[in-house]
Amino acid sequence: MNIETALKEAMTVDGAIGVALVDYESGMSLGTLGGGQHLDLELAAAGNTEVVRSKMRTLASLDMNDVIEDILITLGQQYHLIRPLGSSKGSLFLYLALDRSRSNLALARHALKRIETGLDV
Repeated sequence: MNIETALKEAMTVDGAIGVALVDYESGMSLGTLGGGQHLDLELAAAGNTEVVRSKMRTLASLDMNDVIEDILITLGQQYHLIRPLGSSKGSLFLYLALDRSRSNLALARHALKRIETGLDV
């Protein structure tokens, strides 16, 4: 699936507020959908780029031969789910913001994994 289809698919996840596909090397969004007045996806994508970079540096410093499956940020009213894509897709990650009261975290993680598998970049 292409980027637009992947973003639309992510927005069908229960409780989805917004989604972005982001390049963590440049900090640029390749696409966003949703967000609105309660969530500036461009700003959130740029901020989460720093989160991904920091975790990548930490893994390298610890000389861990492993990959990040996902990163969860739990807020009082939202979940922010960051899923770095496989190395074959470059330095990209999917970022999904969810309304905590309307979402199922396990199903959201599963959906992002499925979207990652089908995404052609």
